[in-house]
Amino acid sequence: MNDRPNRKNNFVASVCPHDCPSVCALKLEITEDGRLGKVRGGEQPYTDGVICAKVARYAERANHPERLLRPLRRIGPKGSGRFEPIAWSDAIDLVAERLLQAIDQSGPETVWPYHYAGTMGLVQRAALRRLGHLAGWSRQHETFCVALADAGWQAGVGIKRGVDAREIVDSDIVVVWGGNPVHTQVNFMHWTQKARKERGAKLVVVDPYRTPTAEKADVHLMLKPGTDGALACAVMHVLLAEGLADRTFLARHTDFSPSVERHLANRTPAWAADITGLPVDEIVAFARLYGATQRSFLRVGYGFTRQRNGAAAMHAVSCLPAMTGAWQAQGGGALYGHSALYGLDRTFLNGLDGPVAPTRQLDMAKLGAVLAGDERALRGGPPVTAMLIQNTNPAVVAPESLAVRHGLLRDDLFVCVHEQFMTDTARLADVVLPATMFHEHDDLYMASGHTFLQAAKAVAVAPGECRSNHDFVSLLAARLGIAHPAFAMDAASLIDRVLRDSGKPGFDDLLRQRWLDCALPFGQAHFLDGFGHPDGRFRFAPDWSAIGPDHEVMPPLPDHLEVLEQSSPEVPFRLVPAPARHFLNSTFTETESSRSAGERPTVLIHPDAARASGVADGDLVRLGNRRGSVRLHARLFDGVQPATLVVESQWPNTSFVDGIGINTLVGAEPGFPNGGAAYHDTAVWMTAGGAN
Repeated sequence: MNDRPNRKNNFVASVCPHDCPSVCALKLEITEDGRLGKVRGGEQPYTDGVICAKVARYAERANHPERLLRPLRRIGPKGSGRFEPIAWSDAIDLVAERLLQAIDQSGPETVWPYHYAGTMGLVQRAALRRLGHLAGWSRQHETFCVALADAGWQAGVGIKRGVDAREIVDSDIVVVWGGNPVHTQVNFMHWTQKARKERGAKLVVVDPYRTPTAEKADVHLMLKPGTDGALACAVMHVLLAEGLADRTFLARHTDFSPSVERHLANRTPAWAADITGLPVDEIVAFARLYGATQRSFLRVGYGFTRQRNGAAAMHAVSCLPAMTGAWQAQGGGALYGHSALYGLDRTFLNGLDGPVAPTRQLDMAKLGAVLAGDERALRGGPPVTAMLIQNTNPAVVAPESLAVRHGLLRDDLFVCVHEQFMTDTARLADVVLPATMFHEHDDLYMASGHTFLQAAKAVAVAPGECRSNHDFVSLLAARLGIAHPAFAMDAASLIDRVLRDSGKPGFDDLLRQRWLDCALPFGQAHFLDGFGHPDGRFRFAPDWSAIGPDHEVMPPLPDHLEVLEQSSPEVPFRLVPAPARHFLNSTFTETESSRSAGERPTVLIHPDAARASGVADGDLVRLGNRRGSVRLHARLFDGVQPATLVVESQWPNTSFVDGIGINTLVGAEPGFPNGGAAYHDTAVWMTAGGAN
């Protein structure tokens, strides 16, 4: 296809592929020698020309001297990092041979295609999923990010969409609950700052530590990790007690009942203060501010849901705009995500347009247990003896990373990793294949933070022998004798098929118009014509049995669910491994500008806790629990409660003193009711000097 329609001032249009709600429109400079040059924000109305610093520096990553350019085969012991180059044809033959050997021994479910969100492009992300469906391999329960949050939002609202974030310009209060958009969604802050400048809107942040977003806030509620449900219930208590609830909206649009009111009458600010660590007067002041302001925009993040009670907490928080009727106002209501907005038919894309054999579904967060042969984790099936890993770096990002590393080093496990850099996971593989980056392949993009469907085409030739996810998987499918029309199509044709199956403009048309705004009319977007449940009502009393199998533990009404990993005298601190500005999960950790800006792995410790533990600023400390221990440096910081520790970002394991990363300490036990990795639900001890 011709990219001339997308050229403007020597820049070409593209879309950021990374796991961020913003999914920014980009303008890319392609140099005369075909390399990526400057990267700027596109004119798409939500991006509005603004992008984060790490993507603005993308040329450093795309042109990095350590980028993988040729297929590699391991020649030393597992984990030795010793590889030799091989031809693509030989690599495909080797991978196919090892997969077929594993299948001959243990059946197709012995193969686990392990993948996640390294690219959010629908075509490149779906390739491995499609092959697994058609081959009858083990599937995966995707639990790293949104399983808990989705369950909680679905419980109350009933569908995953919300208010267009551009309405923030009409908001009088913006509440960021459990997110740090200064680090993770810079465009949201761009729109929030417009409201603050033009309307004098107040920014409220609910977060366990004083993030850069909280530093900019008018109000910061610095609660204990995992106690958000208690805070939300106490706010509703005040709203009802002080006449700030919209009883007309409750009667017309929700299942609010006398039993809900009696329940919340017992969830007082004093009750919540004991649980959250917040003063009673802060809880009451926030409730009054929120209840007295109809144009209140609630931006619900992911962070606070990454607890074992995260779904219950999300449900309780999602009740707030229903309680005040904020959904009725321009600039009011809430946004969690927009994935249900786009109406894309991905049946063909995922290879589900014909008969597909039912197979077990393995929890990706329990990778360590699966590879250790745990019968419950294996769900009654054979051991996993072959893995194809794409779009993720589980040796760093999966919980219980020591167990994950041990499993990946099994001599009887064949591992093929398709990657852009020699990540911690790639170093443990048998075969490593070089992957393209977003500007080197075609793809289609939805967003969770805005309403625009976008497409992008390859605007540069891939360096070396890099191949896209779709191209690699199509080659492998042919070698394995697995047929599906999608494998014979190029990415552009596949994008076009998905769009036309969904009643959308084709790929060429979408490229010409640059984006398709899928925003709904006001009444629909604000659920005034009905929420996502069959009766059209928001549910204060959700049917958890329809959402997940482990529903019996869930509270029947909005509440604080006490299923957290318990602190004790042996493990008195609660650890939050939060995102950092310069990395995105384990992406961008390889670029010098990101690493120098981030300095080194650091734990933020309240000065009182540091004094009690004999820790001074800059000291080496050891954090640990029954899963292992990690050494890193301390920074004294009064922006946390004394029993809370914060470690920002997913540094490579090798950046820590002992080469052991922070997710060593994070447990893989799932949240309720439908699983989900509880990254921020971890109890630890701390010792000074890095001793055991």
